[in-house]
Amino acid sequence: MSSSTRVAVVTGGSRGIGRQAALRLATDGIAVAVGYGGNQAQAEAVVAAVTGAGGRAIAVRADVADETAVAALFDAAEASFGGVDVVVHAAGVMTLAPVAEFDLDALDRMHRTNVRGTFVVNQQAARRLRRGGAIINFSTSIIGLALPGYAGYAATKGAVEALTLILARELRGRDVTVNAVAPGPTATDLFLDGKDEETVARMAAQPPLERLGTPEDIAEVVAFLAGPGRWVNGQVVRANGGIT
Repeated sequence: MSSSTRVAVVTGGSRGIGRQAALRLATDGIAVAVGYGGNQAQAEAVVAAVTGAGGRAIAVRADVADETAVAALFDAAEASFGGVDVVVHAAGVMTLAPVAEFDLDALDRMHRTNVRGTFVVNQQAARRLRRGGAIINFSTSIIGLALPGYAGYAATKGAVEALTLILARELRGRDVTVNAVAPGPTATDLFLDGKDEETVARMAAQPPLERLGTPEDIAEVVAFLAGPGRWVNGQVVRANGGIT
């Protein structure tokens, strides 16, 4: 491989926004390590789509909260492609319930993936990214909307935003940017699960653009931050169609 080839690790890369981000980065000539938690077939389908279009990709299973597994994911990217330049941390889970009724075991599971997982992935990224690199985390526009039922999920993403802003400053002198993308309502399985048609329609009507976002919409923001958006650093980009 050319020494100028850029390499991305994309967690949650087998479905939803992570999948689309991996496909979008590949169109820019970036080699992609698709990290996935459990669905090997979906991850391999992403790899097949990338390689079928002339790109380079591998699939690696990794629990994002397991530091050994995440280190192995980065090892695989480095062994296959020569290094890591971009990290897109799209893996996440969402459980919804009012605070008074929230199952605390479910809260712990969500914290393990969304908070610890983000910290573990960012820790490896901070240690390994080459100069000119980019770390892209995921928050949510729900933090601004403050919708009932989302307190547990929004709290985990508030932690992601804090980590993102501080890590950007800790990497002073490294020429590595650290940002978070905060999507609004986006048509993914994670968002649509458990919602009836009326709820989806109501949320789709809220932005001035009067539609749900798509994974492709969010992937374009990721591609900008991973490539030309070098002067955007330590920011939370609210990609939500103007909903807030």
